[in-house]
Amino acid sequence: MRGEHPDPPGSAQQLLVTLGQLVDQALERIKYQRARVELAMALQRHMLPPGLPELPGLRIAARYTPARDGLDVGGDWYDAFVMADGSLALAIGDVQGHDVEAIAFMGQVRTSLRAVAGTTADTREVLARANDLLISMGCGLFATCCFLRFDPVSRDLTVSRAGHVPMVWATASGRTGVALDLGGAPLGIMPGETYPVTRRRLNEGGVLVLLTDGVVEGPRYPIEAGLAEVVRLVEAGRQADPGVLASAVVRVADLTGHRDDAAVLVVRYDGPDADASAP
Repeated sequence: MRGEHPDPPGSAQQLLVTLGQLVDQALERIKYQRARVELAMALQRHMLPPGLPELPGLRIAARYTPARDGLDVGGDWYDAFVMADGSLALAIGDVQGHDVEAIAFMGQVRTSLRAVAGTTADTREVLARANDLLISMGCGLFATCCFLRFDPVSRDLTVSRAGHVPMVWATASGRTGVALDLGGAPLGIMPGETYPVTRRRLNEGGVLVLLTDGVVEGPRYPIEAGLAEVVRLVEAGRQADPGVLASAVVRVADLTGHRDDAAVLVVRYDGPDADASAP
């Protein structure tokens, strides 16, 4: 009678040992990746400003949400600080890549912008010099950025962009739009790059909304649709507290099905009448 021969006892035992080793290796990889992500998220939190400046007639709020995929921690950032001449600097940007290296480069970009802004108030010069500085470091990464300067005395607003998503604006009287200003290449790509500057004067109150592409672009949304949704929210919430508006805008990312980080920076300007009444 012909029958099947069972495997030798050693074969089954060896199979169990091999499976056990594979499970151990998988658990170690999971622990390593979890620690890497936790480190990246901690770094990212510490790279963002701990607070936002307060100026008469101006209110600022920011919101940030991490990528949906925990392995894709990115390098979105925002910043706001008072410059040496008393004007307000605002910046928002997005670093290429989704890893610890991207977050480290994000810190270098933010630090470079602050350092250069301490020597010049010209937004195009800030971006141009920061660009050359980053290239000289040889990091091999790049970042988009939008950099603004607002002078609360003259009410002049200057804007320069480095390949970044345009900002959305609304006035107290009800006008809204997307600021499709000219811009240059992202930071960290080409030495000697020039960055156009757009100048405006804020003659009435309103809001400016700066954001990253993770807010308005995703698998389910082209960027045009995302920006249109933000315009709708800004128009409806132009009189709202900037924190409330920032929270509403960052939730647009949920509609897009984004896997990227999402950052929003909202500035509400109360208008020249508020400036005149300030002590």
